[in-house]
Amino acid sequence: MTFNYRALRPLKSARVLCGVVGLSLSMLSAGCGHRSRAHSRELEMLVPIEIVELDPRYATRALDVKASRLVHAGLVDLDPETLLPRPRLADSLQLLDDRTIIIQLKPNVRFHSGRLLEARDVCATLEALKDPQLESPHRTIVSAFSTCAELGPGRIRLGLAYSRATWMTDLEIPILRSDQARLPRSNSSLVLDGLGPFSVAKQLDNELRLLPANDSVMGRPKQGVVIRTVRDENARVLRLLAGEADIATNAVSPMLLSKLSSYSNLSLTTRPGANITYLLVQNDREPFRDAATRRAISLAIDRHAIVKNLLNGYAVEAKWLLPETHWATPHGLQPLAFDPIAARSVLAKSGKVTLLTSPDRSRVIIARAIAQMLSDAGLETRVLPLDLGLMLARLDAGDFSLAILQIPELTEPHVLSWFFHPNGIPGEGHDGRNRARYRNPRAAELFDAAARSFDRGARQSLYAQLAQLMLADMPVIPLWHEDQIAVAAARVHGFRPSAEGHWLSLASTTINQQPSEPAGGTCCLSSLQK
Repeated sequence: MTFNYRALRPLKSARVLCGVVGLSLSMLSAGCGHRSRAHSRELEMLVPIEIVELDPRYATRALDVKASRLVHAGLVDLDPETLLPRPRLADSLQLLDDRTIIIQLKPNVRFHSGRLLEARDVCATLEALKDPQLESPHRTIVSAFSTCAELGPGRIRLGLAYSRATWMTDLEIPILRSDQARLPRSNSSLVLDGLGPFSVAKQLDNELRLLPANDSVMGRPKQGVVIRTVRDENARVLRLLAGEADIATNAVSPMLLSKLSSYSNLSLTTRPGANITYLLVQNDREPFRDAATRRAISLAIDRHAIVKNLLNGYAVEAKWLLPETHWATPHGLQPLAFDPIAARSVLAKSGKVTLLTSPDRSRVIIARAIAQMLSDAGLETRVLPLDLGLMLARLDAGDFSLAILQIPELTEPHVLSWFFHPNGIPGEGHDGRNRARYRNPRAAELFDAAARSFDRGARQSLYAQLAQLMLADMPVIPLWHEDQIAVAAARVHGFRPSAEGHWLSLASTTINQQPSEPAGGTCCLSSLQK
């Protein structure tokens, strides 16, 4: 079946919500007629996939990292507004010279067990993460810290093996107890002592139950949190409408949001996101070896139509990989053009390719729109939805032509080097995930120079040069930056996701303890059925 992207219109969220009615009548009745959970002191957050890894030494998936930072904490965290590093467990951090850092820990900070945080814990954690035998994927982040010495109670001197502009952001990595930093990897999240605002009470396949921690540097949270996995979007929406869940972050597709915002028992919070959704291109495979072909692919994609009609405006069209508001984004970048005629002059009769995407329903719809745009420009494209693990394995092996991916957290711009540095191609002997197989040596020079410089102005200049180079080479196709979106029960106060989507504001979130009924009571059933 051909996807007619020319006929794209904002999807009628009321019709989509009517799909909920396809569920059993008993489930609907239980949802809309059920009394709210407001009397409970536990706050329930819904997520679309399971949280698998809470061990901060191994957590890499976006949801795993977000959950792990509720339980564990680093010397610094990121300001939720500016995304610049700021002290958290550290009271102060001082760069004496380009090789020496002095850190003073905050006094009387304690792990969940009650044990005092000490300088030896910091050194033990950094040394363990650097050890290849631990096989932590975060080894490269701390590899620059060559020495760690205790100078006195809570005082540490870190030595850098080389100039590392990102040293402060690198210290966001959570600190573990010295006697636990080298423990073998375990399936149990209850093993590691934490320093975050919550401790783990129970972890099941579809449920993570967290309790307020007594000695958190952020203060004791007002209530516990249950993070529940509900894979089906209809079920997530029902649970929110019925008052059984309190918060869903980036777990309701944009096409449903306008309808949900009309319910008085729900509130909607959005903010621009520090992320990038992009089209990954296999640069080593024909016909994509030629930069002109890759630029033509960019010209064939109508970003504006997709953002307006399939994302309902909850995204910003990308001009480059970094959001326009990021300090490292050069000023004056022009919007990426949509010119299907110019695209067709290059892509006509380019052959057949496959576009990989996640099996999420809304992502498949977007992938089909892009595939039709490319096909209309002469590059016949079919869509193949794959489970994330299987898709990433194929991408790492180079077994693909095109794929839609997202970097969910773009805070420190050096993270781009992990995905696009020419020395980071999977299977070629170095760390990194340059799945595009981008090989321009000038890009490597710019990435390396930006990583060494401590001067922000100099780094801005280097990233401006990198932006112009990558926009000319177009190794991947920037698409858009999606908003951070939280749907919450009206009784929830104080929750706001950060620009990179973290959940630390849960520690200061409160719930109105007065029981209430979803807006309109059981009449929400009739509004769904209309």
